[in-house]
Amino acid sequence: MSDLKLVPPAARKTTAARPKPREESRAHFARLARPGVRTLAVASGKGGVGKSTVVANLAVALGELGARVILFDGDLAQANLDLLLGVSSRWDLGHVLRGEKTLEQIVVEGPENVRLIPAASGDRDLADLDDFRREGLYRELSRLAEDADIVLVDTASGTSRLTSQFARAATELVIVTTPEPTSYSDAYGLVKVLAGQGLDVAPNVLVNRASIEEAEEVAHDLASLTRRFLSLNVMSLGAIPDDPAVGQAIRRREPVVLAQPKSPSALAFRTLARRLWARPIDPTSALDSESDGRLTA
Repeated sequence: MSDLKLVPPAARKTTAARPKPREESRAHFARLARPGVRTLAVASGKGGVGKSTVVANLAVALGELGARVILFDGDLAQANLDLLLGVSSRWDLGHVLRGEKTLEQIVVEGPENVRLIPAASGDRDLADLDDFRREGLYRELSRLAEDADIVLVDTASGTSRLTSQFARAATELVIVTTPEPTSYSDAYGLVKVLAGQGLDVAPNVLVNRASIEEAEEVAHDLASLTRRFLSLNVMSLGAIPDDPAVGQAIRRREPVVLAQPKSPSALAFRTLARRLWARPIDPTSALDSESDGRLTA
């Protein structure tokens, strides 16, 4: 593992033309996504929809299937994946970005083939990385992913610059929402922002704390809006039911798929993991062409 320091040098002179932000972001994650490795960013238009809980349980459910999972806490200033997985970390991304540790040195072994890269908590300076540190972080993550099958990135809620970079750079994108109108309105707003910045993968929508019927309605509405106004296809990943077992597992600092493996939510997470793991990466553009835009089953 490289001992790359991610602290910018005092002076950096160059006359080379800088690539456009979209090209720059895609290029670095493309190196991460070597053949056989998938990068899946999970985002949400607003906080409070259970996004991080979804990511933690999805990671463990994928690990149970035999996938070697790297779970990257991309909410750099508001870390909580370590709590949701029931692990503790001595170091975090703050130490890496200050040049004190390498990415490999801060990795925490989690349950079921999951390795966690923990973020810092309460360090607002990490919320908006400069280009140099972001590029260095991408390179380190690319090296670490050489013996992984999938990288899950839990982005910060909303439309921050770093969230947009992670979402646009991943090979797959999942947007988590709930059935509340304000929630899926914000989800549409996030897709609109990403589309304006050059999103070229078809977003997947997962409706949390919802029935199957509610999820179908939300996904249909989002698909209609994005097709009509953004010329973009949106795929449905179904629903995770509203289940008291989730809250109980969070209080115990365990993923619900391990704490209560037969609960409705745990079964739904495993179904989601099987569906994602069996589905090949779709290289087609998210832009609407001859597709009829029907939601996946």
